[in-house]
Amino acid sequence: MQPPAREALATARRSAVHLEMRDSYMRDDPSFIAWQRGHRPDQADRGSWWLSWHDVVSAAVARGVTVRRARIVSEPISDYVRYEYDGTFANLAAGELVRWLPRRQARDLALPGMDFWLFDDETVLFHHFTGEGQLDADGREYVTDKVLAERCGSAFESVWDRAIPHEEYRPR
Repeated sequence: MQPPAREALATARRSAVHLEMRDSYMRDDPSFIAWQRGHRPDQADRGSWWLSWHDVVSAAVARGVTVRRARIVSEPISDYVRYEYDGTFANLAAGELVRWLPRRQARDLALPGMDFWLFDDETVLFHHFTGEGQLDADGREYVTDKVLAERCGSAFESVWDRAIPHEEYRPR
């Protein structure tokens, strides 16, 4: 399997954008299961929720990389998206900018068929998931194709322009 996004983000120079379009991912994730059972991270206790991923994001932002994440979601939102929403404070604390777009507002947008990261407008990292939301055995695919990178960048920007900043989004 190809390396995770954290490795590409660690070497990004200007920008990293992530488009998420699924209503659930890896439902066997222990932190999701704990959330389903009522566990909520204590935002005042950074050590309880800060992960190595947050270190990578924070370091990228510190060196001038803009990190943006847009999530297209069905409403009413799924329990998994609620879990993501509840945990987005950690992404923001690390320096990410996060926006949400209700799926109905994306109906006229031309979007790729899968989630992706785009690094420095040059390298696309596609994520391939199973129908159950698990990362496929060959779940990461890096592509350095200028035309494809431009298409993904354009798709992301079309979502970003319509999406609601996390601080303003009120899921239903």
